[in-house]
Amino acid sequence: MSQSLFERLGGAENVQRIANSLVDNHQSNPLISTRFQNIDSEPTKLVVAQFISTGTGGPTNYTGQDMLNTHKGMNISAVEFVAVLDDALAALAANGVGQREQEEMLYILYSMRSDIIAV
Repeated sequence: MSQSLFERLGGAENVQRIANSLVDNHQSNPLISTRFQNIDSEPTKLVVAQFISTGTGGPTNYTGQDMLNTHKGMNISAVEFVAVLDDALAALAANGVGQREQEEMLYILYSMRSDIIAV
């Protein structure tokens, strides 16, 4: 039996490290950092880890809002969306995630594009 993407990401501990890195990357990325100025980082990192776990076959249930409602009215541009993807790839690489798993995560994240980018 093959491992889930969650398992190949390194399980719960590494998924939390990935989430921590991702939020930190967003907060320091000049293209999108203003969107993350007024967030409480620790709860956000926990919800991001839940989101990654749930979306990759992990045992955690995501308790946050769906992507459409979360991003509604934010007028996110295509450039900002790509910046988020770049931050995600950097977080994955920094936490020892292999190329194949990075590509699978990129596919998952990109599949949400229409729920996130302003139309």
